[in-house]
Amino acid sequence: MVVNSRHIRRSNDIWRRRKCTACDSVFTSIEKADLAAALRLEPTTKVLEPFSRDRLFVSIYESCRHRTTALRDAANLTQQIVTLLVNQQEKSGLVTRGQLIAIVKQVLSKFDRAAATYYTAYHSD
Repeated sequence: MVVNSRHIRRSNDIWRRRKCTACDSVFTSIEKADLAAALRLEPTTKVLEPFSRDRLFVSIYESCRHRTTALRDAANLTQQIVTLLVNQQEKSGLVTRGQLIAIVKQVLSKFDRAAATYYTAYHSD
């Protein structure tokens, strides 16, 4: 049985406090959206494929590799981009390659111009 439930501010996760009806134990769970099932990526070949957060993370990490905090920065930027994607594509769940690249460029250009330039060089519309 769910006793308490809250949205986590910076992600699309849900924090829940649960209570077992059999033994009265209380425990916490964090529920995350399955992005591979929730979002579909439409590349230029027009064949839909599941969205891969890991592929997005690697491309952002490669763009931020010049920074001393590249791993942490890439993780935070990836989470920010995924949140934007989920909020923008709530109904259809379909993201085109161009939309994804535009969102990543926008976020990276606000964060680090060198990273945005590197990303742009390897990811074109």
